[in-house]
Amino acid sequence: MIIDIDVLLDYGIPERHDVLLQVEAAAMADQRLLSSTLTVTSPERLRAVEGEESIGQRTWAAGLGQFRVEYRARVEIDRARVDLRHLRANDPRMLPALVVPYLLPSRYCESDKFEAFVTREFSGFGGGQKIMAMLDWMTTHVDYVSGSSSGDTTAAGTFVQRQGVCRDFAHLLASMARAAMIPARLVAAYAPDVTPPDFHAVIEVWLDSSWHLVDATGMAQADEIVRIGVGRDATDIAFMTVFGSAQMFEQRVTVTRG
Repeated sequence: MIIDIDVLLDYGIPERHDVLLQVEAAAMADQRLLSSTLTVTSPERLRAVEGEESIGQRTWAAGLGQFRVEYRARVEIDRARVDLRHLRANDPRMLPALVVPYLLPSRYCESDKFEAFVTREFSGFGGGQKIMAMLDWMTTHVDYVSGSSSGDTTAAGTFVQRQGVCRDFAHLLASMARAAMIPARLVAAYAPDVTPPDFHAVIEVWLDSSWHLVDATGMAQADEIVRIGVGRDATDIAFMTVFGSAQMFEQRVTVTRG
């Protein structure tokens, strides 16, 4: 599967501030970069640093006045869809060191608040079957509503409001998975058919000793998702962090099948 990506970020930054970008597709075994160009209007030299778990990279820039980011890439995905129902959960005591943190609560994923609910609602399921049961529950009980949440909305807030956008769906599913002792991490991604077109948030769950992509909104399939970066929650996978104030003029994300 070939995926073409075209991104434009056009912002105004009135005073000089540091900016941390995370927009480039990650080069990984199951997604190969055929081409990739990043152009940033920065008065200072860009500096690339590794992303979480050395997946992808972040780019430091300086913003002053018009701050414009253009990113284009063509990515070849070599990843089959997997039926999660056949995958088993791993013994938490035997998890690799890098996986263990994804069992723990984080700023937007208060998994400890979901333990009683998960135990009661999904007690008859195990491993991947439990994740699929959680997805079924979310399809029935949570609505995708653009603009229904803010940057402060956590998984608990989404659970109460029963609506949200992709990052809210990802936070809620990750929280429920962690409450069930299944490691889950947030993934910043590109994918076709995302409505409205934008940066997308999905999760990966650790089953049968490997990570598996899951889109809680149902808009993207695992064999068409391009990872940008991973982390505990939205804090770690933000596409742009401005250490100061900024005004958005235009933001466009176009993802198509090649």
